[in-house]
Amino acid sequence: MPTEPEIDTSEYPALEGADVTVRLENGLYIADDEVTGVSSQGPSEEAAIANLAETVATYTDGQSDDTGDDWL
Repeated sequence: MPTEPEIDTSEYPALEGADVTVRLENGLYIADDEVTGVSSQGPSEEAAIANLAETVATYTDGQSDDTGDDWL
């Protein structure tokens, strides 16, 4: 069952405004951002959240890319 993380997510700028939950599955911690639907994992809760912050940053960057056709 997902729970609120014990790690302070405010130290990760990419997780500002995120609704983060963490669960343990098969020995791995899974961190989910309920706002974006992005998930990541790690061997500890701290690692899972750090990985989630990086993944959310990449996701957010990808969502804000200009998809214009001016690359030619």
